[in-house]
Amino acid sequence: MIALPVKLKDIVAALWLISAISGGVSAQEVEPNDEAVLLEELVGADPVRARQIDRELQALWAQSGSASADFLLKRGRDALEAQDIPAAIEHLTALTDHAPDFAEGWHARASAYFAADLYGAAVADLKRALALNPNQYDAIFGLGLIFEALERPETAYAVYTRALAIHPHHEEVTSAVTRLKSRIEGQAL
Repeated sequence: MIALPVKLKDIVAALWLISAISGGVSAQEVEPNDEAVLLEELVGADPVRARQIDRELQALWAQSGSASADFLLKRGRDALEAQDIPAAIEHLTALTDHAPDFAEGWHARASAYFAADLYGAAVADLKRALALNPNQYDAIFGLGLIFEALERPETAYAVYTRALAIHPHHEEVTSAVTRLKSRIEGQAL
């Protein structure tokens, strides 16, 4: 038997077809208002409840409704965690190709691009993610990180402030705001 080269996009296409044929069952059905209710509660929550709500929102946002898209998201995130940035970008590009309306795919690929110091590509993906889900505070945080890396502290501060308006207890954003506040103190925000 001759071994044929296997391309990730071919695997994705096959998984996508299997998912389409089987009806593409999602992990759980989510009411459309769940996100709005959770986001509203998040603003007034104490830190402990805010962490719980954050976990619920992250789980909600990670639901693509497609087994193959969920598989690619997991593979991309696993590769990113293992510092295999090229593999992460490959998996997440396959995901955004096959599920262009899935905001979390764009957000995850932006993280991979950021890790590769490809800030322009990361910003483009974050814009797409935020167009699909304007309340994704981690994507907003990512945009702030990029502005900070580009030595634009005033813009980063404004972006972080937007993230805090959605999630007032976000620890990383709070730290970033504290760090930048002293740096830009005295400048007009």
